[in-house]
Amino acid sequence: MIDLGMELHNDTLITSKTNLKSAITYCNHDFYTYSGFSESEVLGKPHNIVRHKDMPKAVFKLLWDYIKQGKEVFAFVKNRTKDNSHYWVFANVTPSIDIDKNIVGYYSVRRKPNPQALEAIAPLYSAMVEAERNGSIESSTAILERALMQAGKSYNEFIFELQRGA
Repeated sequence: MIDLGMELHNDTLITSKTNLKSAITYCNHDFYTYSGFSESEVLGKPHNIVRHKDMPKAVFKLLWDYIKQGKEVFAFVKNRTKDNSHYWVFANVTPSIDIDKNIVGYYSVRRKPNPQALEAIAPLYSAMVEAERNGSIESSTAILERALMQAGKSYNEFIFELQRGA
C-alpha cells in the first residue's frame, strides 16, 4: 500500500493558471488549502513550486509536449506541500487559447485520484525516477512507453483507464 499523503475530498477541484513560461497567474482556494502556500508565495512563481521529488521528469516532459501542441493531457501527479508532505491528484492540463487561436497560457484542474490507480502508478513512477537518477529522461520515457505498449493504450487512454478503475 502506498502513502497517499493528504487525501483530497471528493468535491475538491484544485485549479491554477500559468503563463507560457509556467509562472502561476491564478490559483483557487483549494490550491492554497492543499498546498499550504499563500497567494503571495505562489503568484508569479514557477508552477513547479509544488513539484514533488518523487515525480518523474519524463511525465512532465510528456505533459509539456502535449500542451505545447495545443492538446489536453491527463496525469496522476504527486504534489509537494509547503511543509514537504504530499498529496496526489488526477490532473487535466489544457492550453489557454486566445481569439486568434494562439496559446497564451495553461490551465489545470486537479481532482481526487482513484486510490487503486495510485497503487498501479506509484511503482511505475518509482521505476521511472530510478531510471532518471541512473540514466536519463530517455530511459525513464522508455519505461513508460513499455507500460503503454503492454497495455495497448495511448498515454491518455492508459491514465483514464486507471482513473476509472477498469
